[in-house]
Amino acid sequence: MTAAGKAIMATDDVSHVLQDEDQVLAITKRLKRAHGQLGAVVRMLEEGRSCEDIVTQMAAVGKAINTAAFTLISSSLKECIADPTIDSDLVTEKLQKLFLSLA
Repeated sequence: MTAAGKAIMATDDVSHVLQDEDQVLAITKRLKRAHGQLGAVVRMLEEGRSCEDIVTQMAAVGKAINTAAFTLISSSLKECIADPTIDSDLVTEKLQKLFLSLA
């Protein structure tokens, strides 16, 4: 496919798959940690732990998930802007909407 064809395809499909394996690994680790923390929240509820302890743990889970999402968005944005075959304005707009959905 020609470069122009790729550019047109990139314009029609502004989704992105993160290619940076280090970032994918970091995000995956953070989400696995959050998964474990969420399991701890369930156990804490079942054990009758205090609301303060449970909410503190829930806040940690939320922060871990949000950090993973922000990392994913920023890494994707960085890759898309660096790729000349992608319409960076469209991708930036889409990723910006994703970012705002977390706020």
